[in-house]
Amino acid sequence: MSVSHSPRVVPVLVGALAAGLALAACSVPAPPGTPRAPGAGGTAEGARAASVAAHPSELVLGDAQELGGYNPIRGYGELGVSQLYDGLLRLRSRDDATLPTLEPALAAAPPKVNADSTIWDVTLRDGVTFHDGSKFDAQDVVATYRAVLDPASASDIASSFAMIDKVDATSRNSVRFTLKYPYVDFAARLLLSIAASEKFTPGPAEKSTLNRAPVGTGPYALAELTPERAVFAANESYWGGAPQVKKLTTVYLPDDNSRAQRMAAGEIDGTNLPPALAATFASTPGMRVDAVQSADWRGVSLPANSAFAKDPAARIALNLAADRSTMVTKILAGHGRIAATPVSSVYGAAYAEQVFPHDLQRAQTLLDAAGWAPGGDGIRRKGAEVAGFTIAYNPTDTLRRDLATAFAADAKKVGVDVRLEALTFDQIEARIGDLGVLLGGGDKPYSIDTQVFGALHTKVSGASPWDNPGGFGTPARDAALERARRTADPAARAADYRDVQKDYLRDPSAVYLVFLDHTHVSKTDGWQRGPRVVEPHAHGVAWGPWWDLAAWKR
Repeated sequence: MSVSHSPRVVPVLVGALAAGLALAACSVPAPPGTPRAPGAGGTAEGARAASVAAHPSELVLGDAQELGGYNPIRGYGELGVSQLYDGLLRLRSRDDATLPTLEPALAAAPPKVNADSTIWDVTLRDGVTFHDGSKFDAQDVVATYRAVLDPASASDIASSFAMIDKVDATSRNSVRFTLKYPYVDFAARLLLSIAASEKFTPGPAEKSTLNRAPVGTGPYALAELTPERAVFAANESYWGGAPQVKKLTTVYLPDDNSRAQRMAAGEIDGTNLPPALAATFASTPGMRVDAVQSADWRGVSLPANSAFAKDPAARIALNLAADRSTMVTKILAGHGRIAATPVSSVYGAAYAEQVFPHDLQRAQTLLDAAGWAPGGDGIRRKGAEVAGFTIAYNPTDTLRRDLATAFAADAKKVGVDVRLEALTFDQIEARIGDLGVLLGGGDKPYSIDTQVFGALHTKVSGASPWDNPGGFGTPARDAALERARRTADPAARAADYRDVQKDYLRDPSAVYLVFLDHTHVSKTDGWQRGPRVVEPHAHGVAWGPWWDLAAWKR
């Protein structure tokens, strides 16, 4: 965002790209083994046609994410994408190759910002009501943000709002955010979902009634919730216009194969699947596969307590050994891009087109020069130290497992012994100093600062244990990251971020492998949906073709 004289208005660009794409609607999934109602001629296409005719405004999706947890204080709808809530701002996307812009939602206009980006004033939209009929005003905004910042809430996302000094209602329809330091990317923090102030209760957010009885201003209200299914009904009084899809049901199906089978049987209208599994639907009549670009990366963190990982030459060698192109082709079925850092091309001028080439010979030469000599078993050693470590991965995530396996095989080609261990995240966290981890990231990509600061900066107070677990970094990289988040001039910020990436390639702290394309399978039908959006790390059915469901048209 550019800087002008104080006060300034943050520019908000609006773009739309109509895409005549389609999804079907069907009845609620029947239990496995239940015969489906016959359609015209008894065919699957006939059954779908009958279902659409009977339920023209309903949609049923299979989700791998547990249902519930609809509390904004715990991070639900943090990026402005939610069926239940709105933020002060929302995403406006052109396509999934460029970052979306931010436009007013519960805000009546773009925020006004002072010269050094420490005071942000927001005027609120009039005439908005919550699902329970109560009126939206400034107290709801203040209560939501204060609850996130309240230590008693134990909010999962509090550290992302640490730049806020205070938030106050300056009138019934206006709010002022005062920041502790200049932070030019603060507009992305105005995507946070706003809940009714009366629903906040003291104590931990995980115990709040909002988790299972949400009250927002969004296009849908929660009508039913069980562990197996959630039903959302259209908000006919929605300030943005009543949605044409009148009912949305999400069914909890944690197993990838189960979701694929239900999709193939026509029992659900759409779901997200791993790339290779989604690809099996590519030629299925009446189905479509959408691969959406994301800022969601996968990579290997390196253990802080490993003598091998502490060697800068070893870290470069591991990056050179990784065959990222084959990972994209084989493991992602082509639905992804290679990664050298957490910065992808969607960041425009801030992106430095830097890569680690796949170069086994150079990797071996670096290890030789650093004193890591091959032993009789082919594994390198330096004195008593062995060139190697253990990589842990979440056992329920087959993609992480496959990437970890491929990386271990690549490392072995240069004499590095990488072992694999399937562990829960709680088990990993307890041993994080001694383990490499197959990590994912990119949970808040609409600000480049949140994409790179935690991942590439050496540890700072209050940082997540998953932020740069090895703690490797350089003073120059830290300085550029600190400077960029406070610099309002776009050209200067972009130059700082390019310097961060160039410094990283000289002294990497991890091994970034790939950016994922999130793959979604859906039925084809008459719904006209809007443009795709660059997706974050989250990739359930809240995203994909359904991220802007309220805007779908027949």
